[in-house]
Amino acid sequence: MTTEKTERKPSPSRKALKARARTKNKKPAFVRAESWKYDRFSLSWRRPRGLDNKIRRKIKGWPPGPSVGYKGPKIARGLHPSGYKEVIVYNEEKLSSVDPSTQAIRIAHTVGKRKRAAIIAEAKKLNVKILNVKISPETEEKEEAAEGEEEKPEEEGKKEKELKEEKKPKEEEKKTKKEKQKAPRKTEPKPKKGEEKQ
Repeated sequence: MTTEKTERKPSPSRKALKARARTKNKKPAFVRAESWKYDRFSLSWRRPRGLDNKIRRKIKGWPPGPSVGYKGPKIARGLHPSGYKEVIVYNEEKLSSVDPSTQAIRIAHTVGKRKRAAIIAEAKKLNVKILNVKISPETEEKEEAAEGEEEKPEEEGKKEKELKEEKKPKEEEKKTKKEKQKAPRKTEPKPKKGEEKQ
């Protein structure tokens, strides 16, 4: 009997996330000052800067604003919602120091396309999670097809011909529509005031 090792995807500790969720339930909802009064204000928090603002002055009876006392638990501070610690990466060399079980990478926005592609390829090899790369299901299917059996060149040629044939009638329809639009409308001459229609 042969036992094959299956690759496990790294799973971060859920303890910190649960602690953060528990403390978040106890916190009040911090809403923008007087957002309940005016429809033009959204509920999303904005720091009050007014001289007489009651929330800024922490006056009794007014909703509370965020302050140091509402800090989250230390074990969960700075964690990404997925539970990983974020590490900003500028090149492939930095990936060797990343722990895939607890850390996830974020590719810096200044990195170009070529280097970004190299970082993504290396991260897949090392099984490191990338936070700011969205992989669509279509691209995943393409990658799986490329890794598996490659299509024969004859079949590819046939597919290309079929696609071209499908495009031809559509192009012809577009041409006819354009010609109809360009053609001048035939209108009958208007009768003069004295003349009547027979």
